[in-house]
Amino acid sequence: MIDLTMEFIRRLCDKGDIKWTIHVIRKLQERGIYREDVYHAIRSGKIIEQYPDDYPYPSCLILGQDLHNRPLHIVVASDGTILYLITAYLPDRDNFEEDFKTRKEH
Repeated sequence: MIDLTMEFIRRLCDKGDIKWTIHVIRKLQERGIYREDVYHAIRSGKIIEQYPDDYPYPSCLILGQDLHNRPLHIVVASDGTILYLITAYLPDRDNFEEDFKTRKEH
């Protein structure tokens, strides 16, 4: 099993071993999020949720900041060699507490 840690994620990211799908790039464009925002958030962020049983690879939710110091959530997965960007979005207070780490109960 792959142990997703920020050190491991940053290492893959810094090496350029990151997979950007067309779908993810389109979603980022719709949300006004750039690749550099994602890189910055990974460099500055920390894991706030782990999903070790995700298929096909374990994934996690990272909270970081974009280049404008806005909170940014990034979901990544890895097969141990490649970092797959699943999604990135600006978290909202409807779903998260003020710390943007804690999900609100609905």
